[in-house]
Amino acid sequence: MKFFVDTADVKEIRELNDLGLLDGVTTNPSLILKSGGSIAEVTKEICDIVEGPVSSEVVATDYKEMMREAAVLSKIADNICIKVPLTLDGLKACKALRSEGRMVNVTLCFSANQALLAAKAGASFISPFIGRIDDMGVEGIELIGEIKQIYDNYDFPTEILAASIRTVNHVKQAALIGAHVATVPPATLRALVKHPLTDKGLAAFLADWAKTGQKIG
Repeated sequence: MKFFVDTADVKEIRELNDLGLLDGVTTNPSLILKSGGSIAEVTKEICDIVEGPVSSEVVATDYKEMMREAAVLSKIADNICIKVPLTLDGLKACKALRSEGRMVNVTLCFSANQALLAAKAGASFISPFIGRIDDMGVEGIELIGEIKQIYDNYDFPTEILAASIRTVNHVKQAALIGAHVATVPPATLRALVKHPLTDKGLAAFLADWAKTGQKIG
């Protein structure tokens, strides 16, 4: 599974990238607002840090304006992945952008039928929102399974990018089902390494080593 981090915080991205854990980054208008910088400057800085896809979202809702914004965003860096909403205009833009050789992330997916349309439009990534579906009292992770089955049925190359991840369990479930990518907040990505027995075992090893009075090297 690939790990993307869902943030526009350059400091967080740099730290996680230095660990060798990142395959890409996803941003959205809300995250850009939180960053406090301009979309062009923040996105360029992120693209300079991370080699993989960096999703940058259009804010237009009509096809013509989406294409204009996509042209602007695409010029920021070669690893820009244009993010479009799962609407008819968004799917039309996806098809056009893919014909130009651009990476496209179709976002705000909440049903398997939507994901099927995105794959037909040639999306590079489809972003089903697990956490927001959970908020409706439905198991969001089930959508990942439905999309995986449909894509496997027809050998669609679109990668499933599990989004709106709230917990480490979401990551595990998405990986078990076979999602290609999980985009997670920085804190959740760091939490994946944690386990109380790891901490306990390490503490015991260090205590025993101290008793030997030895040093390595």
